[in-house]
Amino acid sequence: MPTEKIRPPSRQSLRALDALNVLLADVRDGVGPYLAIYLLTAQQWDPASVGVAMSAMGISSVLAQTPCGMLIDALKQKRLLIALAALFVGAGCAALTRVSTFDFVIAVQALNGVAAAIFPPAVAAITLGLVGPKRFAVRTGRNEAFNHAGNVGAAALAGAAGHFLGLQWIFFLVSGIAVASVISVWFIREEDIDHDLARGAVPHVSPEQGDGQAGLFSGFRALLHNRILLIFALSTTLFHFANAAMLPLAGQLLSRHDEAGAPLYMTACIIAAQIVMIPVAAAAGILAERWGRKPVLCIGFAALPIRGFLYTLSDDSWFIVVVQLLDGIGAGVLGVLWVTVVADLTQGSGNYNLALGAIATAQGIGAAFSHLTAGYVVNGWGYQTGFVVLAVIAGFALALLLRAMPETGWSHEMEDTRLAEA
Repeated sequence: MPTEKIRPPSRQSLRALDALNVLLADVRDGVGPYLAIYLLTAQQWDPASVGVAMSAMGISSVLAQTPCGMLIDALKQKRLLIALAALFVGAGCAALTRVSTFDFVIAVQALNGVAAAIFPPAVAAITLGLVGPKRFAVRTGRNEAFNHAGNVGAAALAGAAGHFLGLQWIFFLVSGIAVASVISVWFIREEDIDHDLARGAVPHVSPEQGDGQAGLFSGFRALLHNRILLIFALSTTLFHFANAAMLPLAGQLLSRHDEAGAPLYMTACIIAAQIVMIPVAAAAGILAERWGRKPVLCIGFAALPIRGFLYTLSDDSWFIVVVQLLDGIGAGVLGVLWVTVVADLTQGSGNYNLALGAIATAQGIGAAFSHLTAGYVVNGWGYQTGFVVLAVIAGFALALLLRAMPETGWSHEMEDTRLAEA
């Protein structure tokens, strides 16, 4: 079992980790939904082609997750991996302002997908190596808070840049933030990171001392025989299938009626959701300990089909912004609790990170095909039909969670906590 760090990390490393989470909030997704607006309006792409371009990053990320996870476990140069990934994203975003052919956009999106597969596990590994397992949950909550704050700040800057300077300046903004993230990661001191703890191993036991491929295969077999884990994986995959395309579709809907104001309204959508996510994420962690995981998860899952159906009621710009607040509830809850539930279901197995990677792959597949499916549905039957299809899929995810997923959080530790509070 992993043990706690003896020497705490330096203040410099912890502050640099704060900064890195703020900055990577923007770099991690490239230009995100702004790419859909740019391709639809400035480059006159059709919705189906936009859907393919948006899916390329997700598909690439899914394919890269397992190799990237293995690489992060194997290498101590985790800071270098983050720096190189950020530089690739920054260079790609800048290049898109000069070349916007279909093949080039797909290639850049594919590279961004590989970078997106590196950032979350690398940051998590560095965090675990810095603070150790006992303080990992608290520190991860802090990371998430800074990440949402970074999303709010980046969205505000992107909206201002897109409105006052032009859509292309959003791409340059991401490039600049990517460079800043490279600087921040190098301020994390290498000697503060325990690389044994960072891969979830017993300190001073090398990877060669494990079973290698045999251990990996046995871990996969254990996951495939964990029925509850498979149910949860399917539920969250359906959630991401329904959720991923909703914001880009809303952005396209905004740009149809007010092309000049679309970047500002898209910014309002992103900021509104991210501001809601900050208190929701904090409350979700607390309520999951008091009520259990399932009731809180159901609240988050229920917000998504409601949001999808509400989008069909009006195409008014401010109405769309208000509806987007529900994304703060759904994504805010799931962002905190999916890693918690996986920890519940894999406790004592030694396969926690393997399970996270496997489920993240499934979620990535759902998100990638969300863009692809929504693009073709909208192209053939219109935006309202697209939102209805996504809302129905979200309803299936909620139904599966309600019917088949048991409570995972009622442990002796939780019972002791409740008795102490009483």
